[in-house]
Amino acid sequence: MKQLHKQTSLNHRREEEMLGSSETSPYSPKSIKHTRSLPRSINYLLREQRLLFILVGILIGSTFFIIQPTLSRLGPPEPVHTFLPRTGLARFAGPGPRTGRVPVGIGGRRQRIVVTGGAGFVGSHLVDKLIARGDDVIVIDNFFTGRKENLVHLFGNPRFELIRHDVVEPILLEVDQIYHLACPASPVHYKYNPVKTIKTNVMGTLNMLGLAKRIGARFLLTSTSEVYGDPLEHPQKETYWGNVNPIGERSCYDEGKRTAETLAMDYHRGAGVEVRIARIFNTYGPRMCLDDGRVVSNFVAQAIRKQPLTVYGDGKQTRSFQYVSDLVNGLVALMESEHVGPFNLGNPGEFTMLELAQVVKETIDSSATIEYKPNTADDPHMRKPDISKAKELLNWEPKIPLREGLPLMVNDFRNRILNEDEGKGMK
Repeated sequence: MKQLHKQTSLNHRREEEMLGSSETSPYSPKSIKHTRSLPRSINYLLREQRLLFILVGILIGSTFFIIQPTLSRLGPPEPVHTFLPRTGLARFAGPGPRTGRVPVGIGGRRQRIVVTGGAGFVGSHLVDKLIARGDDVIVIDNFFTGRKENLVHLFGNPRFELIRHDVVEPILLEVDQIYHLACPASPVHYKYNPVKTIKTNVMGTLNMLGLAKRIGARFLLTSTSEVYGDPLEHPQKETYWGNVNPIGERSCYDEGKRTAETLAMDYHRGAGVEVRIARIFNTYGPRMCLDDGRVVSNFVAQAIRKQPLTVYGDGKQTRSFQYVSDLVNGLVALMESEHVGPFNLGNPGEFTMLELAQVVKETIDSSATIEYKPNTADDPHMRKPDISKAKELLNWEPKIPLREGLPLMVNDFRNRILNEDEGKGMK
């Protein structure tokens, strides 16, 4: 009994020691979790002074946004970038000179413009006007009929760029406007390779319209009065559909330009491309090719070389002639307008071929003679534009009469023919 009592007492003592140690030991079993009185997110903010840091951050941010506008008014204006919805590009605007892309129609600001066929007769004069008004100009030309000499005076200009390229092949550029002039325009040149001529009119126009669609550029097509063929309406209005031989020697040019107009209108209606269509009538002036088969350049070159003036047919065919600067002004007016066209751009003043020959004789050599040759195939008998639409909507009409413009062309031709003759003498 004593041993049993002693064992019981020992066990009781051990239980008391274990109970006491469990109350004081830091390594006690997990205590029972008490239910939190606040949500977990609020507890998170209150612990470690997180709420204080958040309040301080808000105070600092508020102070910056209050003080910054005041400081910006005291200092120089900060440059900004304005997004241009037409092109999807940003334009840098600051206190210095304005550069970069701008929407069409904002006068006085530099634009980036491509001119296909810009080394040619009309194209080079157009480039001169665009450069003179402050635009950046990229010329694309394969130099089939264009000449580098027409642009050499611009080679040192930082706003001018020349690319040797055939528009039959695609090209990627970023521009605001596209003047599409690329195509042989004289009978001698477009008959030389008729398949190439129609490819330029169709594939070249298709490629440039595709470029205009991708970059949101405005597109101007230089079509021709040849779309009227040998007209049965006189003078010709833009509503006249023409009288064209679709299988003749001139069809590569006539029908090519008609197809180019169709493509332009299809891209306008179907893809929303901003297009402009100009139908150009006979144009003369400096930088024309000396022997391109066009009547004015033929007469002038023949008179300077002391050759007979060649009149095809009976000389009673009628034409109208505009000076190149008048045409360029019309092209720019059309591009900057909100009208699609087509628009006739020409001089309604009408001359027979014999009357033109007489004016050339009076200007260059009164002793020049005239010789007659059979007329060429599909040559129209009369050609005169009705420009009432251009007058009304573009406020445009030609200003320079033939007797004033012709001497300017004669001076250019005389210098070039003289240099040509000197070059032959040195060989």
